[in-house]
Formats: sequence, C-alpha cells, structure tokens
Amino acid sequence: MQTADVVEAIGGLTARLKAYVVLLPSIVPLAAVPTGVKPKPEAIDEYEEIVTRVRAQSAGTRYRGLGDAFLDSLEAFEGGKVLGAVQPLLAVLDQLERMRQDKEIEIGRIEEKRIAEYRAALRRILPGNKPELEIFP
Repeated sequence: MQTADVVEAIGGLTARLKAYVVLLPSIVPLAAVPTGVKPKPEAIDEYEEIVTRVRAQSAGTRYRGLGDAFLDSLEAFEGGKVLGAVQPLLAVLDQLERMRQDKEIEIGRIEEKRIAEYRAALRRILPGNKPELEIFP
C-alpha cells in the first residue's frame, strides 16, 4: 500500500459522503439526530468495500494504524451519522501529515493537492463552515 492508495480511498469515501449529504433534507429535526438518517444499503456497501480494501491492504504496512479510523467512519456512515463519519477521515488526513513530517512517508505534489481538496470537502460538511446540515429542535 502506498500513500496514493490511502488518498484515493479517502477520496472515494469523501465522494460517497458528499453524495449522501446532498440527499439529506436541509433541516433535520433534532428527534432524527440520535439515530441519524440512514443511507441506502447500496451506498453502505460501496463505503464498506473501500474500507475493507484499505484495511486488508494496509495490514503489515506503515499505514496499518489508519484502519481503525476508517472502520469508525464506516460505522458512523452505516448509522447515518454524517458528522461521525467525517471526523475519522479528517483524523486520517492529519495522521498522514504527521507521518510526512516525521519522514515516515513521502507525499508527492499530486497527493498533497488531493489531500487539501478532500480536507476542504470534508470540512464543508461540518457545521460552522457554511453547514450543509442544519439542526433545529
């Protein structure tokens, strides 16, 4: 597994999250928040396929520690908890940056650009930055 593979997986998950968020109503009643608004089974299967591939390919590599964050994101996505799915992916991006700074991995210019794009897309999903998901009581 290479850095590009991890970045590609994050891109795939980000795309699925964005597609799911677009389907959500602009305002979600607070009563729906604890259980979330669940994605379609097909979307869950696609998300799970990416996470499973990353976890299998990263075993025994320097990226093996990222698998738990991907799994946390999948579990949140399955439950319809968009915000819970975004946070672990942002944590993976942060970990990649730390690994680069510690010279454990190299991140090329193309991957750097893609990481910045995915980070921006994930942050746009979060409340407080032109939120795509508003909650009312």
